[in-house]
Amino acid sequence: MEKIRRTKIADVFKAPKFGSTVDVKGWVRTIRGNKYVNFIHINDGSTVHNLQIVADVEKFGIDFFKPITTGACIHVVGTLVESQGKGQNAEIQADSIEVYGTADPETYPLQKKGHSLEFLREIAYLRPRTNTFGAVFRIRHHMAYAIHKYFNDNGFYYFHTPIITASDAEGAGSMFQATTLDLNNVPRTETGEVDYSKDFFGGATNLTVSGQLEGELGAMALGAIYTFGPTFRAENSNTPRHLAEFWMIEPEMAFYDIHDNMDLAEDFLKYLIRYALEYCKDDIEFLCEHFDKELLDRLNAVVANDFVRLTYTEGVEILEKSGQKFEYPVYWGADLQSEHERYLVENHFKRPVILTDYPKEIKSFYMKQNEDGKTVRGMDVLFPKIGEIIGGSEREADYDKLVQRTKELNMNTDPIWWYMETRRFGTAPHAGFGLGFERLILFITGMTNIRDVIPFPRTPNNAEF
Repeated sequence: MEKIRRTKIADVFKAPKFGSTVDVKGWVRTIRGNKYVNFIHINDGSTVHNLQIVADVEKFGIDFFKPITTGACIHVVGTLVESQGKGQNAEIQADSIEVYGTADPETYPLQKKGHSLEFLREIAYLRPRTNTFGAVFRIRHHMAYAIHKYFNDNGFYYFHTPIITASDAEGAGSMFQATTLDLNNVPRTETGEVDYSKDFFGGATNLTVSGQLEGELGAMALGAIYTFGPTFRAENSNTPRHLAEFWMIEPEMAFYDIHDNMDLAEDFLKYLIRYALEYCKDDIEFLCEHFDKELLDRLNAVVANDFVRLTYTEGVEILEKSGQKFEYPVYWGADLQSEHERYLVENHFKRPVILTDYPKEIKSFYMKQNEDGKTVRGMDVLFPKIGEIIGGSEREADYDKLVQRTKELNMNTDPIWWYMETRRFGTAPHAGFGLGFERLILFITGMTNIRDVIPFPRTPNNAEF
């Protein structure tokens, strides 16, 4: 007899072959019934929809079902038939059921009742089994794939930048140290400082805050590259928008100016959202129904509308004349907060906004300076409900100007001497930006806390799982 191959539940619903024998495996979401028949709903993670198993009690015996409780894992072989009930087009009449693993109903945390997102964070090892997080993490996968596909199809090269680095790309200083030194017996120099020459790399190293600087080197050789990997910030920020470990997408392009950069950012974001609407339809509709009724409308609106482009100066003027009371004051030179960004997007323009030409004092040293001596060719893409989703700039290609800026900021350029050197050897106009992957997933899922769009969030005082 030919062995029947397992069918994923998503495929059962896609093209049901009624009357055929199917083999499915998954975790029990609910079980109900009477003395004649039991209805078992299972899910294998391939879709937000549960599959109903109809099991004849007389056929299996009433005691057979005792270990089949919510959370148990089972293997079912049976006949695929049209469903008589609402909510699904197909169900399985069970011929055989095998229990792979039981789940004690007294201790299994995910019972049928609804659970708060806060509670589910405490059991992050089980929350992917819920409909909500199954949907979020499937969307996360599809977006990761779409990012690689977009850049590959547009002639970019995936460039791997180091996780451990001696430089701080942002000049922010909020970095996690990477060391093999014995912290109970730290070697010291004659002046009492930590002797990093005894450390593994022979100097002080940290976990990266960005792959940008190395990415720029790649662009200055390969033309157009992108990085996509984890980055780390040791900021003590307990907010719904911050993580200590998160993923960044950072394209860098030779021969791009600020306008090319804006064109790419807008095209890239629209591509990703269109991809999500096409390939994550069921999951987005589920999240729209249960978490954010306006989610689909918001996603479609971003795809349908051109992004507004205006300077920081124009943006500040709009905010100052708005009559709106903000928690943080608005003035020229202020680093705009999320409330300011969202006002421009949600209240004033009612579409995404790209702000450019920021005061140089509030932006990083590597941004190209404008002729006015006051502003730089930075750009931030602002989205509804999120605020800044992309930050980028045309990079300063002039060696003397870059050196002058680092001096103004009292920066120690020794760890990035190699970065400075690229401006001496065949410098060229170039630009790039960074997209926080979790911010993107927040927008596409409608979730409100960044801890809920990454499987195992790393935040202050929490590195569990």
